[in-house]
Amino acid sequence: MILAREITKSYGSLKVLKGVSLDISKGEIVSVTGASGAGKSTLLHILSTIDRADSGSVMVDGIDIRKLNDRQLANFRNRKVGFIFQFHHLLPEFTALENICIPALIAGTGRREAEQRAMELLDFLSLKERATHKPSELSGGEQQRVAAARALINRPAILMADEPSGNLDSANARQLHQLFFELRDKFGQTILIVTHNEELATMSDRRLYMQDGLIVNRTA
Repeated sequence: MILAREITKSYGSLKVLKGVSLDISKGEIVSVTGASGAGKSTLLHILSTIDRADSGSVMVDGIDIRKLNDRQLANFRNRKVGFIFQFHHLLPEFTALENICIPALIAGTGRREAEQRAMELLDFLSLKERATHKPSELSGGEQQRVAAARALINRPAILMADEPSGNLDSANARQLHQLFFELRDKFGQTILIVTHNEELATMSDRRLYMQDGLIVNRTA
């Protein structure tokens, strides 16, 4: 699903990634751990096409993302990559259902079809009765599950999560962690997670440890 070779990235004189290579297979859950400043989030941003590498190659779902222009990258990102961040970034003026539908509507899906898919995801996440609630009326765990549904609405090839449980209490964090494995088991979802959460990292199929811009350890 992801094939990356010798990725480098610098910001001015600061070398953040120093030649990172990795492979991620379809249906695999991989966590990336390491101290703050090791380059984890920068790597995630490059693999998800939010940012571009200075050098190296990245293939995602068989597509060489170096060959895509900015408009093509935006379309690729919308259709192929789902994002879950530490903070849910839900739009406060919209309901849970409306927030989930936004990526589908951007992709050109009809409203009725988008809402049907969104309701299916809400049902899967045990949030169907919260569809008409706005973010301020949802708990932190519910907000993050709505964000997960939004990430899944376009049936992405890969789900990218950056500290997804970092803003949750332990009970809601465990619930979110279990959700990742339910998504893999039910939908064959491929998931890449940047995390400081030791429990989540240990649960993953593989754990990559980053230090000073390089992957220095890989454990199954």
